[in-house]
Amino acid sequence: MNYLSFLGLTLCLLIAVPLTAQDAEPNLAARRVVQNFQDATYPSLTERLNAAAGTELTYEINWDELVSEGYTDLYEQDWPKLYFEPLIAAFTSLSADDIGKTALRDGLKKVVIRNTTTCYSSTCWASFADGVLTLDHQFANVPLVEDRTASLLELLEKSL
Repeated sequence: MNYLSFLGLTLCLLIAVPLTAQDAEPNLAARRVVQNFQDATYPSLTERLNAAAGTELTYEINWDELVSEGYTDLYEQDWPKLYFEPLIAAFTSLSADDIGKTALRDGLKKVVIRNTTTCYSSTCWASFADGVLTLDHQFANVPLVEDRTASLLELLEKSL
């Protein structure tokens, strides 16, 4: 295959790839579901997160990025499993003693939750830098809460 054929094939593939959730504005139905989640579910999750961490943290959630077309009916039950339950479990484990509580309070300043990568596994979903914990996971493998919790706990124990 010569260079021009390869370039043409690549261009055709790029054009044929549909927009992802991150490329398009969520539709009205999705925005309503997100708003309902923010109003009805998120406040209690934030309370549980802060209680588990033993401190009040800042949360930056890129709601539009979390939207995956065709799954709006699952957000209420699955977003907590995907993002929040592993956080709560990891914070609870870390803050089981004074050393862990102090490490969380002094070392973790912000949690960012988004869906911008192709990560759908517990091995790549979390990163920590400069006091910021970033969780970046596709809407996939939702039931694997324990796997995400274990990898998150391991990361935080190494990083704090």
